[in-house]
Amino acid sequence: MRLSATRLFPLALMFALALLSFWLERASREAPAPAAQPRHEPDYSVDRFTITDFSRAGVAESALSAARMVHYPDDDSTALLAPRLVQTRPRQPRLSISADRGMLSRDAEEVFLHDNVVLVRDADADSGAARMQTTFLHVVRARSLVRTDREVTISERGRELTGLGMEYDNEARQLSLHAQVRGSFATEKPAAEQH
Repeated sequence: MRLSATRLFPLALMFALALLSFWLERASREAPAPAAQPRHEPDYSVDRFTITDFSRAGVAESALSAARMVHYPDDDSTALLAPRLVQTRPRQPRLSISADRGMLSRDAEEVFLHDNVVLVRDADADSGAARMQTTFLHVVRARSLVRTDREVTISERGRELTGLGMEYDNEARQLSLHAQVRGSFATEKPAAEQH
């Protein structure tokens, strides 16, 4: 009995398909399963928390608090709800900063505040009280430094300044507005005109 090419072709095709199926089954067993992407879900949260930094003499110099703190392990981020930061360092005016929400750096040295950010600097012997408002503020706690790349409004004793981008060093008492600076100053009436 002679086998013709027309009879061998289906047998060869079936044999090739069987070999391919066998190889695919082996390859799929040996291939590692793709790693599951970690979810951005909290691993813990704390309500009404406060972190207080003390000087070497045991005096409280800085307190960071929030209505709620939530930690996410996938990127090691910490979200803050209604954060408030108060710095009371010697020879520096007291700073109080509040916002609707914020993020805390991994070492807790930097705070990123968002939405309705208000900074109040108390008056001292050298300067009056001041108030700053913006939508974003980056706080470097150890250096008493705050900065933003957004619009900021600064009010102090009948003066108001507005600018785009700002850096304020509370220790050195230096304020820098970066662009689009505008100001208004209230004039006081001379003593003869006041009755």
